[in-house]
Amino acid sequence: MVKIKRRIVPNCKDLDNIGLSSLIQRLYLSRGIKEPKQIDYRLKHLHTQQQLSGIKKAAEIVINAIEKNRKIVIVGDFDADGATATALSLRAIKAFGHSNIDFLVPNRFDFGYGLSPQLIPILKGMQTELIITVDNGINSLSGTQAAIDANMQVIITDHHLPADDLPAADAIVNPNLHGDEFPSKHLAGVGVVFYLLAEIRSQLSKNDWFKQHNIKPPNLAQWLDIVALGTVADMVALDANNRILVTEGIKRIKAGRTVAGIKALLKVANKEILKTNTETFGFVIAPRLNAAGRLEDMSIGIELLTTDDEDKAFMLAQELDSINQQRKEIQTEMQTLADSIVKELNHIKKLPDGVCLFHKDWHQGVVGLLASKIKEKTNRPVIAFAPENATSDILKGSARSITGFHIRDALVAIETSHPNLMQKFGGHAMAAGLSIKQENYQQFRLVFDKLVTETLTEEQRQHTIETDGELESMTLCLAVAEELQQHGPWGQSFPTPLFDGWFNIIDKKEVGTGHTKLILQTPDFSKRIEAIAFSIHPNAFKAEGHKNQITYRLDINEFRGRRNLQLIVQDIVN
Repeated sequence: MVKIKRRIVPNCKDLDNIGLSSLIQRLYLSRGIKEPKQIDYRLKHLHTQQQLSGIKKAAEIVINAIEKNRKIVIVGDFDADGATATALSLRAIKAFGHSNIDFLVPNRFDFGYGLSPQLIPILKGMQTELIITVDNGINSLSGTQAAIDANMQVIITDHHLPADDLPAADAIVNPNLHGDEFPSKHLAGVGVVFYLLAEIRSQLSKNDWFKQHNIKPPNLAQWLDIVALGTVADMVALDANNRILVTEGIKRIKAGRTVAGIKALLKVANKEILKTNTETFGFVIAPRLNAAGRLEDMSIGIELLTTDDEDKAFMLAQELDSINQQRKEIQTEMQTLADSIVKELNHIKKLPDGVCLFHKDWHQGVVGLLASKIKEKTNRPVIAFAPENATSDILKGSARSITGFHIRDALVAIETSHPNLMQKFGGHAMAAGLSIKQENYQQFRLVFDKLVTETLTEEQRQHTIETDGELESMTLCLAVAEELQQHGPWGQSFPTPLFDGWFNIIDKKEVGTGHTKLILQTPDFSKRIEAIAFSIHPNAFKAEGHKNQITYRLDINEFRGRRNLQLIVQDIVN
């Protein structure tokens, strides 16, 4: 049963008289906006890089490598955040005048995540002298030590939560280090390396490097499109600092000042550059970019984001689009099986509080998406497992959590109480990854479920949806939908406006596979509005002529040059 909880709107007059409508004021206030400067997204309001501990030392090491023409290798991650962070680093350091640079992204199927000891022979073969990790490394203790033993310097840039012990790197830049004073703890990996590059540029300028070498100092803001993409794709909280990065990045894309790769991804998806927003990043570009890391090799995505050749970019974007189609087919098969398992659990016995799912034929690159979907359907923390490979006895798990249940802390607790149950783990409050031996799966499943049962409150078990309340019939119009789009960026922890209300169902029909097209009528009978419900079958709605309470977002449907209001139905409440 879905329960609605309406967001509380504090009483505050500080947003009066700055030209906002009463609706936008209400939305901002309920999201913690108390003063105009919190929605002033100019770059001058970004936090300065000097507040990040370790950044000065890290920059000095990179500059020393540039001055001595030492071989730098960027070690990235195989998701969109890692790809954007790697591409940004390559573009910027080359623009600083250093061409002796390469990158390495470990194939997840052969090496797993991060700077592992298995990568060191490859890095030695690349004549690596300085490693810079991006979006990984904070828990790579053995890999970092192996690199140092092989006479390589290591700089770690990461945003994941550190364990008690830190790697013995030459420098670490991570806003989540204990004692770090950087005000925003929600930078994505690409955001962290953006700040490091800003410090490197600043020090090079002070050293007259650019003047001495007749190099035009690069404006790092030109690549905020890449920073914005990685930030939204990684689903980090859109706090004030991240909203500035994302807003400025989107602004550049809309103005046509974007890298060839992003332009090509929009083209293959038939999306107009002028209509780019956070949803475009999250639902259009990021899935295509992530598909490479999930099924094949993220090198394709990095090549796409670093090329300035538009023909090559389009060819690579088409390749990513094709890989993404394969990903969808694999995910659909896995989803069908997972749904049947959950349905069976519900029929035979009570659904576990902590859901663990495994099948020998599942694909480890897609289990994260599967866990997300099952979490949404069950409102439970979910871990989905797949075999590491056809011959290994190791299972790779991807965990997704619900509000209020910190999944990485839960794994820390399991590691403390059952030290040999997991091979390794890491992650955030809402998402994590882990490895276990297949022989330990049943024990892990029971331990995880017991921990969740002891931790979850009754309120957390209930499927509660936060909304922004009801909208009057007169507010359900194209102009308001446009207004909402203009006052973003909306995203993680700064949620897209979601409303609830009762509507008469005039018509409903299935479109595609399992989606529903609706014509709804407002309770006062003044308007009929088109709506679409993705992944909700028509049978889930009441019959024509009856009322349903739904949660919905305002959207704009464009067809043959005409623009109309369309509601996106998220949940059926009653």
